Amino acid sequence: MSEQASQRSVELFKSGYFCAESVLLAIAENQGIQSDLIPRIATGFCSGISRTCNMCGAVSGAIMGINLIAGRNSPFESNEYCYTLNQKMINLFEKQYGSINCFQLIGCDLATEEGQRFFIENHLMERCLQYAEDVTSMAISLITEKHH
Repeated sequence: MSEQASQRSVELFKSGYFCAESVLLAIAENQGIQSDLIPRIATGFCSGISRTCNMCGAVSGAIMGINLIAGRNSPFESNEYCYTLNQKMINLFEKQYGSINCFQLIGCDLATEEGQRFFIENHLMERCLQYAEDVTSMAISLITEKHH
């Protein structure tokens, strides 16, 4: 199940959606969730949060995907389960890749022409596709753990 979703995130990414959008869409589809807000709500999280060299968009998309399942609907609900799943996913990603920061993961600033050129010349999209695939799998595994 997580393999299908992770492949779907790569497919969406390759089709023209960006990192956070692809991961969120794949997780939402996997969980049977549809909304006019998806992937729109994820767009600003792509490219290291709108090309600011911050959190990896794939990780941001996975956080939003986990939130769809574990997030709160009222101020009286606990946030503990949601936070725990997100912490686990972030820790898994950091353990595998050493960071959740876009700049540290790809080594260039996507807000600059030089950074964009470096990204293309060094085929870094392949790396980003791998991040999206892996973090989608991590998120789906954590989400579905609860249901077994």
